[in-house]
Amino acid sequence: MTRTTTLAPVDRSAFAVFPSGVAALAATGADGPDGMVVSSFTVGASFDPPMVTFSARDDSATWARLRGAPTLGVSVLAADQGGLCRRLSSRTRATRFVGVDHTTTAAGAVLVTGAPLRLECVVHREVPAGDHVVVILQVLGAEVDGTASPLVYHDTAFHSLQPLG
Repeated sequence: MTRTTTLAPVDRSAFAVFPSGVAALAATGADGPDGMVVSSFTVGASFDPPMVTFSARDDSATWARLRGAPTLGVSVLAADQGGLCRRLSSRTRATRFVGVDHTTTAAGAVLVTGAPLRLECVVHREVPAGDHVVVILQVLGAEVDGTASPLVYHDTAFHSLQPLG
């Protein structure tokens, strides 16, 4: 069955209209901390047990390294961490964590200091989705900093949240 629409074809700019949080996913690798940044992170995939999701490109070399880690740290980045986000997104893996304040759990999850939400997770399942894989993570523990506001990615730029009224 062929499906058609009268709407325009979808490109990346259509998805940029939707604001999203930004999260760093990291673990201890063979050469120290290793990680990636995602703007596809979502919470509340399940509350019992607690689960979160994100998407990674099929050809992501970083996800290929991280997927086998015993645990993953998920740090929802703060509004003042836009520069840090760019560093953690660098194609130069060796310099991503240079000068980045972080902690490492006993199981190897790497958590960025100053993030409003920090989670220690394990991979529950991966689901193929086009040129990406949707990753479901089970949350083992959480740390919340209610004083930090989250970083928001919208229309190819970083923003912070402001209360209405």
